[in-house]
Amino acid sequence: MNEKIAVIGLGYVGLPVALAFAACRAGTVGFDIDPRRIADLRAFHDGTGEVTQDKLRDTSLKVTDRPEDLEGSTFFVVTVPTPVTDNKQPDLQPLESACRTIAPYLTPGSVVVFESTVYPGVTEEVCGPLLAEISGLTLGSDFTLGYSPERINPGDQVHTFEAIVKVVAGQDEATLERVAQAYEAVVTAGVHRAASIKVAEAAKVIENTQRDINIALMNELSIIFDRLDIRSADVLAAARTKWNFLPFSPGLVGGHCIGVDPYYLTAKAQAVGYNPEVILSGRRINDQMGHFVAERTIKQIATAGMEIRGARIGILGLTFKEDVPDLRNSRVPDIIRELAAFGAVPLAHDPLADPEQARHEYDCELHAFEALHDLSAVVVAVPHRAFKLKAQSELLSGLRPGGTVIDVKSMLDPTELPSGTHYWSL
Repeated sequence: MNEKIAVIGLGYVGLPVALAFAACRAGTVGFDIDPRRIADLRAFHDGTGEVTQDKLRDTSLKVTDRPEDLEGSTFFVVTVPTPVTDNKQPDLQPLESACRTIAPYLTPGSVVVFESTVYPGVTEEVCGPLLAEISGLTLGSDFTLGYSPERINPGDQVHTFEAIVKVVAGQDEATLERVAQAYEAVVTAGVHRAASIKVAEAAKVIENTQRDINIALMNELSIIFDRLDIRSADVLAAARTKWNFLPFSPGLVGGHCIGVDPYYLTAKAQAVGYNPEVILSGRRINDQMGHFVAERTIKQIATAGMEIRGARIGILGLTFKEDVPDLRNSRVPDIIRELAAFGAVPLAHDPLADPEQARHEYDCELHAFEALHDLSAVVVAVPHRAFKLKAQSELLSGLRPGGTVIDVKSMLDPTELPSGTHYWSL
């Protein structure tokens, strides 16, 4: 079938998906509600850093913020974010808004495929009925639903959209094959046909839940090792010599996936009468790691005999992970707020983060690297490549003699630190 494809949402997930479809499907449309995002893409600039100027310049993809440009599409792919509310409940508003946008442009024979991470049941129990209500079409006969969970890893140029096996599902056999054929044309790694939409939804949400729990275990171990005065990196280096030891590391767990997705599963589990103790326990551990790092920073400054109130502390990195500009759900601001509560003066620097977004999202001012001087401590929060490329002495040049280095991800070599420097790593 000669599909005309429309991708709804052009962020970290949607843009690579839309570009891949546009490479083999003429007339592919990419829609986003943010006019600034559309303007940037038309100027061949991707603020996420995932796509090059050349790729944007060479594509036939039509990017738009005009819903009417969706008219004539037969195959809709929804890639909008699925955040949580302040009380850690699923926030389906972006998904519902996307449904309201595309519903008027559904026609008999249309397929709507959701890639957004949700709990099992959202596609068929929430999105489908909403699309039917607004469009006036009958779900299951006039139009059908599919689900194909996103697996894009921001900042990863190896495990790209085309290189990762794509899980696909449809509400009936005909739709499943139609969805599978569409993705097979653009995903060289192939597709996996899931048994049902709910199975595909569950598969996605447990991928990040599993990772979250494994990191939580490492974080809890790092807290124990800290009390035993053992460096976690040394313990893990020894343990990893065993062939079946899983290579997870402690760290700050943020972003729009691992730090959010488990709450979709736990909310659904609680709705059906089960309290998921392990998953929620892991979430609690990971959510408090920023506070733990801040407290250890203050303790190290005090141990160094330096005044805490008014202490200038350099924070290297603000994004949720290395080598990406994404600030969503970053846990570094937890460190900054906690240090400020102790009376210290945290000074954040991140060469990838957008200063305006940092100010808007976290009320955090970003500083030039040169402004990080006379520091009582340096917190290497995010191991960006830009930091690794600097000589260690240059990276820590603003640190006062006898100051403290907090190496969250064990990026530095503590044996090369100046004599008298206090060092701590997670």
